[in-house]
Amino acid sequence: MHKLKALVGVRRCLFHRLGSLSHHRGFSALPNYAQHDNLQDLVLVEGRSNSRAAILNRPSALNALNASMAARLKRLYESWEENPDIGFVLMKGGGRAFCSGGDVVSLYHLLAEGNVEECKVFFETLYKFVYLQGTYLKPHVAILDGITMGSGAGISLFGMFRLVTDKTVLSNPEAQMGFHPDAGASFYLSRLPGYLGEYLALTGDKLNGVEMIACGLATHYTLNARLAWIEERLGKLVTDNPSVIETSLAQYGDIVYPDKRSVLSKIDAIDRCFSHDTVEEIIDALEKEAADTYDEWCTKALKKLKEASPLCLKVTLRSIREGRFQSLDQCLVREYRMSLNGISKHISNDFCEGVRARLVEKDFAPKWNPPNLDEVSKDMVNCYFSPLPEVEPELELPTALREPFI
Repeated sequence: MHKLKALVGVRRCLFHRLGSLSHHRGFSALPNYAQHDNLQDLVLVEGRSNSRAAILNRPSALNALNASMAARLKRLYESWEENPDIGFVLMKGGGRAFCSGGDVVSLYHLLAEGNVEECKVFFETLYKFVYLQGTYLKPHVAILDGITMGSGAGISLFGMFRLVTDKTVLSNPEAQMGFHPDAGASFYLSRLPGYLGEYLALTGDKLNGVEMIACGLATHYTLNARLAWIEERLGKLVTDNPSVIETSLAQYGDIVYPDKRSVLSKIDAIDRCFSHDTVEEIIDALEKEAADTYDEWCTKALKKLKEASPLCLKVTLRSIREGRFQSLDQCLVREYRMSLNGISKHISNDFCEGVRARLVEKDFAPKWNPPNLDEVSKDMVNCYFSPLPEVEPELELPTALREPFI
């Protein structure tokens, strides 16, 4: 409990580090991925007296992002930043999810058709929007009410204010999908206390809103029942002053602490097990922890690791470790390489296989290649991080115009 209290105690420092990113620059529910008739309706706009709200509007797909949505968000945010009549910007999701991540089923079908170019456009557009938000000149409020997975975190956690509720559930299940945590995940996960980021990235375990507050991923907490009051309050504000927005969010906020059942109470064990240099050593440490303590948490963590793609576990661990020493733009450029190499099928077909098993055919029996950690070579892992071929341009971000942060 002493370690847990210390973790909660440093949360202000941590969310200052994450929250100041923009200020410095001024699977229990499977979604339905049916196509929407009007692409513009996928991101709605709500005008307020001195602000604008972007509303993700694919509730039947848990607001999963496609390239059109990412492009519309980027256009909207660029225009709002340039508009002197807009003081701040807000983002929320329609329905019971904030955003379940990227629309990987659409990517799966595009790859099956041999349409790799559209997949590249998706990653390029998404990552450029993440960088735009991470360097945004105006205060930003993300209301993370409901399911928030993968890229859903990437498009929200780099803003100034992150409001979570009793309905918030955050996770990065990419390794279990045959992929890697992306859209800036290697930046924000690597900056969590201790080795919590490695744990979340490798196991895909969930955090609730209270836990997000404790580890610095969120800045404010409220009950879902109070959201209407908060939005009404924010809608009446005429300001671009972060302290005024902070006061309004805090007015309906709650001071909360994780309970004894929280995964954060396992922070000592997480540090012991997930601080090792290799996935094999992490698994050995977890098995020893399980034998010594008979803790069910160890058994569940081991189960999650064994469900994941062995190749993607090794790729993910290296990504988080490299992210610790990189700025957001550097993480995004590297993740773009990793994503394009990951969907190329030159190394493995694990991405398509993971999506097939979990979201398309839903047999939950992926046939990973390689099937176990022993067969994952260093060369295979290195290929994910290798520069793209000369004919394939790297991700270009406007770092000369929008100052990157460390």
